[in-house]
Amino acid sequence: MAAFHHRHHKLFSHHHLHPPGADQLRLFHRLTIASSLSILCFSLVYFLTGCCESDLTENSEVQAYPRDFLVTGSGWPHGRNGTDAVGEGAFGSAHPGLETNSSGKEWTATRRLPQALIIGVKKGGTRALLEFLRLHPDIRALGSEPHFFDRHYARGLNWYRSMMPKALEGQIVMEKTPRYFVTVDTPQKVRSMSPDVKLIVVVRDPVTRAISDYTQIISKTPNIPSFESLAFKNHTTGQIDSLWSPLWIGLYAQHMERWLAWFPQTQIHLVSGEMLILNPAGELGKVQDFLGLQRIVMDKHFYFNKTKGFPCLKKPEGSSKPHCLGKTKGRTHVSINPKVILKLRQFYKPHNQRFYQMVGQNFGWK
Repeated sequence: MAAFHHRHHKLFSHHHLHPPGADQLRLFHRLTIASSLSILCFSLVYFLTGCCESDLTENSEVQAYPRDFLVTGSGWPHGRNGTDAVGEGAFGSAHPGLETNSSGKEWTATRRLPQALIIGVKKGGTRALLEFLRLHPDIRALGSEPHFFDRHYARGLNWYRSMMPKALEGQIVMEKTPRYFVTVDTPQKVRSMSPDVKLIVVVRDPVTRAISDYTQIISKTPNIPSFESLAFKNHTTGQIDSLWSPLWIGLYAQHMERWLAWFPQTQIHLVSGEMLILNPAGELGKVQDFLGLQRIVMDKHFYFNKTKGFPCLKKPEGSSKPHCLGKTKGRTHVSINPKVILKLRQFYKPHNQRFYQMVGQNFGWK
């Protein structure tokens, strides 16, 4: 035993080594604890990273689509059913681009070419009709007028599609451009896009419409000649200038004839501009039937604004005031000499009768 201790002492002496001291042991313990903590932290980070990665993978489709609009809910859905710029809404969501139906299934909204067009007429009530229709959750309408078929046709259908608001399967995409009704080559272009498209035309007493048109023109260019001087080619003979745009637009039979050459009458629905003011729910009901939609926009959505002489939408949920159309709607028309109005009515009478016979509907204009 003594020999063993002697050899052991010699071994340490030979290599100049000494047993570890207390400071070295404390350092060793600290390193051991630090290593254990590092391993624990690394494991925790790995676990959390795996969960997040799994969650991102599952939701990668959700992140790929921007939130566009709301379909559920109530009240005035201006953002939900299209906007003035490009038809996009501005609502947030936990699941962008996806909508949930009543069964909880999520659908993806896409851009499509319109299935319905409001093609006319200018100053007939097209803006009111569009805004009223946008109450319907199954209608997605572009708020602005794209003028594709009369001005931007060369840009192609892909550009036109890109202008449309996103819509779910089963929703109807539509837009309004009143100029389409009177543009000569538009019917053929529309048919080449879709022979099944549904067409809506808001018509109004052509004399009242012409005065409304002139009222809008003079509000933008106040120095133009009077209505009377523009409406007549010859004041002495009383010859009407039917090529003056405010009067020419009111030759409804002439324009409708072109559309009926390309589309069956069953695909064209006429809305009375007068009844749209007096009974908006009634006219909207007919339009909803024409589009194959459930009648959702009804009397309860409207009230008559006596100041404007125009129907407005009742206060929607979440809003502090009702929704009325802009200040240009229901504004006072310029005063026209009654004799001029009488001559215009005489001028339009045969044209109106031809129009009534063509469409099988009498609008009762004087």
